[in-house]
Amino acid sequence: MSGIIGKKIGMTNIFQSDEASTKQIACTLLQVGPCVVTQVKTKETDGYDAIQLAYGEKKPKNTSKAMKVHFEKANTTPKFKVIEFKGFAKGKYQLGDVITVSDIFSEKDVVNVIGTSKGKGFQGVVKRHGFSGVGATTHGQHDRARHPGSIGASSFPSRVFKGLRMAGRMGGDRIKTKNLKVLRIYAEDNAILVSGSVAGANNSYITIEKIS
Repeated sequence: MSGIIGKKIGMTNIFQSDEASTKQIACTLLQVGPCVVTQVKTKETDGYDAIQLAYGEKKPKNTSKAMKVHFEKANTTPKFKVIEFKGFAKGKYQLGDVITVSDIFSEKDVVNVIGTSKGKGFQGVVKRHGFSGVGATTHGQHDRARHPGSIGASSFPSRVFKGLRMAGRMGGDRIKTKNLKVLRIYAEDNAILVSGSVAGANNSYITIEKIS
């Protein structure tokens, strides 16, 4: 599916009215593109059809020589984020073309947004998995309120099964939020407004996939 790279700006809300009522809709503002086509792949040379888009400025001193040459072929400066998309029509875009939000999206389109969730560090089972804790503090259990409780039998199987929900690092996961509706497009600002929430902190990189 076709798509584009951008950044999450933050959440806001808008009001939509019809003959019966007015609704307040929570939405997320995304800065989308412009993205540069840095590589065009074809079945003849690469085994599949795709285009590679690049977004976000990167300092030349932090870019490897190989990537500098790669970006120079597209006549562009070094970019921070490089992602492939397979849904573009074959031959529609060439090396060095610039793709903007209005080239792909229109209002009422449905999209998927991929982001990286906020990292929350090492967390216990109550916050990480929604456990209720042991509960009452009677019978000497004065320090067990947020503990996981029993994690397995003793003599058999004499081990803890893999995949058991326990404390650990939380967040920092790749999350795809599906079926968000495009509410507004601000072509002059390279911005788009989608319904609902999107995973990630403000100013974090996201990928938008058009599904209809």
